[in-house]
Amino acid sequence: QVQLVESGGGSVQAGGSLRLSCAASGFILDSYAVGWFRQAPGKEREGVTCISSSGGRTIYADSVKGRFTISRDNAKSIVYLQMNSLKPEDTAVYYCAAGRYVSPRSPEYDYWGQGTQVTVSS
Repeated sequence: QVQLVESGGGSVQAGGSLRLSCAASGFILDSYAVGWFRQAPGKEREGVTCISSSGGRTIYADSVKGRFTISRDNAKSIVYLQMNSLKPEDTAVYYCAAGRYVSPRSPEYDYWGQGTQVTVSS
């Protein structure tokens, strides 16, 4: 069964940090680009960042540049999202997704996780 599982979400105060993980089962994650997306209540899903299969290319949304870092460990088949200097507006459900091409657009991705909640309080 093809599956992506996110972990690491939680509640933090503004200025804090969290690290999300995205693990795959049923397929080889290192063959895929991986994106992180988020969706806040009442808002559309937005692309946060993505990374190519090799890790050589990354794209960040302007809203998270300089604060978030995406990385991957293909030996462990895990992709990470390090989130620093968190702001209340970062509060959302965060999803990881895997696809053939690195892209900030959600339709480009084939497999999705179930999401993990991140809540940042002021």
